Amino acid sequence: MFGITPLGWVHTLGSLPAIPAAAYMFAVHGRIVPRSTAGIVYLISMLIGAVTVFFVTHMPAGHVIGALTLLLLGIGYTIGRTPLPARAVAYVETIVLSVTAFLLMLPTATEILRRVPDGHPFVTDLKSPLLLGVQAGILAALVIGIGAQIVYLRRTGGAASA
Repeated sequence: MFGITPLGWVHTLGSLPAIPAAAYMFAVHGRIVPRSTAGIVYLISMLIGAVTVFFVTHMPAGHVIGALTLLLLGIGYTIGRTPLPARAVAYVETIVLSVTAFLLMLPTATEILRRVPDGHPFVTDLKSPLLLGVQAGILAALVIGIGAQIVYLRRTGGAASA
């Protein structure tokens, strides 16, 4: 179904919980909170997706997205354990983990549009206006979202809810 291999299903279903976990944290906290239950679900799901992407995609962009996601997850989930000032930690953690959500949603939306409905997908060309519009919307959400997060962190003195 949808031309997905068994490992592709592991990749897809394994990374799927990251979407509602991120949505929940953005709605409740305005950011991804690594030291929370939803943050742990997000991390595990993102690791499954980022590691398995190397085995399921044949496109260099997929490998770049996977490597960048792993790097940013590493930074976002470990910076809180460094001796950096809490304010700096809050900014870096918030921004890099928001970028990981972007890196999750960009290929997710692309693959959905390229595979659904089964046999007659909405998009067959990577240069489709629909696909480019959706990708631009996701990028706009990232830029606006990070801007709002920075404004919030400035107003609260960098205090991040945990």
